[in-house]
Amino acid sequence: MRYRLTFITGLALGYVLGTRAGRERYEQLKKSARQVAQNPAVRNTAESAAQQGRQFAGKAYHAVSEKVGDHMPESVTQRVHSLRGRHTNGNRPDDWGTSDT
Repeated sequence: MRYRLTFITGLALGYVLGTRAGRERYEQLKKSARQVAQNPAVRNTAESAAQQGRQFAGKAYHAVSEKVGDHMPESVTQRVHSLRGRHTNGNRPDDWGTSDT
């Protein structure tokens, strides 16, 4: 019984100390990630990558639509047009804080 009590006490102590150290490390990582994300060079690179991705997606869309064209059902075509119409309202920021220009 004494060994079991010692084991449970050690387990509880390890849990408390581990969670405290884990939380501190988590806060350090979160702070570092926030600093990196707010760095102007990182933001410019992310915006450039997003812009290039949008250009590539637009080219891919046109290439696929030329090949598929009239082979798509009308319901799918209408759905795609309605989805594309939602995102053509100017400079809309995305989840990364970049603009949609």
